[in-house]
Amino acid sequence: MHIDAYCAMSERRLRREPLIKVEVDISEFKTSIMNQTRAAGLVIYRCINQTVQFLMLQTSYGQHHWTPPKGHVDPGESDWITALRETSEEAGLSEEHLEVYKNISKELHYEVNGKPKVVVYWLAKLINPDMNVRLSDEHQDFKWLALEEAQTISGFDDMTKLLADFYEKAMAMSH
Repeated sequence: MHIDAYCAMSERRLRREPLIKVEVDISEFKTSIMNQTRAAGLVIYRCINQTVQFLMLQTSYGQHHWTPPKGHVDPGESDWITALRETSEEAGLSEEHLEVYKNISKELHYEVNGKPKVVVYWLAKLINPDMNVRLSDEHQDFKWLALEEAQTISGFDDMTKLLADFYEKAMAMSH
């Protein structure tokens, strides 16, 4: 039976016949993408006395929640450029201050006011752990926190998991 299926598939390929026909209503897909909010940021850590600490910023609006630096992707801007721009704007840290691990990223998917939101984060290490953070008007406070404290202050399960995952990766690179 396996050989028959293989032969039939090979014959179809030779005749350029589709194995599977899929019909997609692209209008529904476009609507979903267009209603989606996209953001990007960096989960920044530093090592102090062999302890990994994460940078968390407290917003100066709404519920005053705590989050790593992030922001909305502007039209025509890539997620990567957004993450760098927002980190510079919100925390005063530019790419030259950071060792960014471009191969370590994670997307969070959730809803805000009934609309889907996707946030992509990259892991980054602050090169000089004594470097000053300079907040924008969007934030009223910042803290460098150990994993458990950062997870507690974030208040979201997805962020808790992301921080745990990035913590493991940061520890592996620090030793």
